[in-house]
Amino acid sequence: MNIDKFQESMYQLIVQTSTNLPRDVRRAIKSAKERENAGTRAAMSLDTITNNIKMADDNVSPICQDTGLPTFKIKTPVGANQLVMKEAIKNAIAQATKDGKLRPNSVDSLTGANSGDNLGFGTPVIKFEQWEKDYIDARLILKGGGCENKNIQYSLPCELDGLGRAGRDLDGIRKCIMHSVYQAQGQGCSAGFIGVGIGGDRSSGYDLAKEQLFRSVDDVNTDEDLRKLEDYVMENANELGIGTMGFGGETTLLGCKVGVMNRIPASFFVSVAYNCWAFRRLGVEISMETGEINEWMYQEGEHIEFGATEAELETAAAAETAEKTNIVTLQAPITEEQIRGLKVGDVVQINGMMYTGRDAIHHHLIDHDAPVDLNGQVIYHCGPVMMKDEDGQWHVKAAGPTTSIREEPYQGDIMKKFGIRAVIGKGGMGPKTLAALQEHGGVYLNAIGGAAQYYADCIKSVEGVDLMEFGIPEAMWHLKVEGFTAVVTMDSHGNSLHRDVDKSSLEKLAGFKERVF
Repeated sequence: MNIDKFQESMYQLIVQTSTNLPRDVRRAIKSAKERENAGTRAAMSLDTITNNIKMADDNVSPICQDTGLPTFKIKTPVGANQLVMKEAIKNAIAQATKDGKLRPNSVDSLTGANSGDNLGFGTPVIKFEQWEKDYIDARLILKGGGCENKNIQYSLPCELDGLGRAGRDLDGIRKCIMHSVYQAQGQGCSAGFIGVGIGGDRSSGYDLAKEQLFRSVDDVNTDEDLRKLEDYVMENANELGIGTMGFGGETTLLGCKVGVMNRIPASFFVSVAYNCWAFRRLGVEISMETGEINEWMYQEGEHIEFGATEAELETAAAAETAEKTNIVTLQAPITEEQIRGLKVGDVVQINGMMYTGRDAIHHHLIDHDAPVDLNGQVIYHCGPVMMKDEDGQWHVKAAGPTTSIREEPYQGDIMKKFGIRAVIGKGGMGPKTLAALQEHGGVYLNAIGGAAQYYADCIKSVEGVDLMEFGIPEAMWHLKVEGFTAVVTMDSHGNSLHRDVDKSSLEKLAGFKERVF
């Protein structure tokens, strides 16, 4: 095999997976958009999502700024040199990172140092398997941290919120799957997809769950019991009312695939791999002789471009004109009086400066001074994809929000310490932050998770960067923005949309306690 051609084929697989959603996923998102009620927050979110998909197509740029942990599943003919192939894959990963198609995401777990090229012990994940066919089957999934953190594993029997006891039977498995959808809320960038693994041990169960994500959205399970289970979950999970981004709505789940394997008598695990709407997985058939791509996978059926028709553009323009009268424009720095005037459900548009801050920044600010004056300013929970041009200037390639709940231990204290007035992220925050917003006069703004191209377009310039020792995703980037739109989901009056949706969806979940399928 021509290993240089193979490396180029793997580079193309990486780029396409990061920037171009497969056809089956696009069709699922289109169906969700058609089901949603016009004028709702969920409908607005889906409009942003589909616009973002189109922008990623046009720009050949990452759909989501969190390009995740690359996981390859590769089947090779007997006799293939997997060591050489593995080295070629690593070279392709490093090149895609350099080209801004992947964010540098490989971090030393002890020191926190970022390798800068997505390479390191355990990254990327490459799983080889031999088979009798004469070509290479290479598949890749890019699963971001926000949805990875909502994976969950149950050990049966167990007690579940809203559902009671889940036993060691199909009904217990059903309850676990329904609970897994509930617990994800909007933090995993719903509406999402789930892969479920029944049986195995703790590690093989999760492997089986993630393996289900390599199935087509449209396929039908050959096991009749599992087919009925998948159908039940798809029918009923969308009645929980969690909706896109956790804003409430008609669609919470876009796909459910279940696999089963044997277990030992003492252990009964149900493992769930949650994936966001930005379901980035593709596959290719590669010639063993030439190393070139013969065929792309997951591309059967209708292709959805998401380019708006003339009628849709006219409707959108009318809606935008009407909406502008209800949008609150904020110019940073923001006053406490302006913040106190906002309430849950308001749509805001921010102009001026905002500063990125994720896990490392929040941990740092607890014990150190801020590198800039943050009084009245906006913190954006974001780890962007950045590239430097020939003149040494930084440019934003992708910049959507990260999941905010990780900053719950720090956020309220940091806001009060530095006078921060607004925090932007996704998925909401908890009671400690909500109390601080009320006491201090702050607001939480929910941006649309995964909409990395949409928000990158709002960033007009990079004015500076601090704390680069934490790596590109964790550094504090100084961003000048214009028309950056988000929704107030936690206000300074003690109100939280996330708390309300969690409560209402738990009540609905309890309604499935005794249902059978």
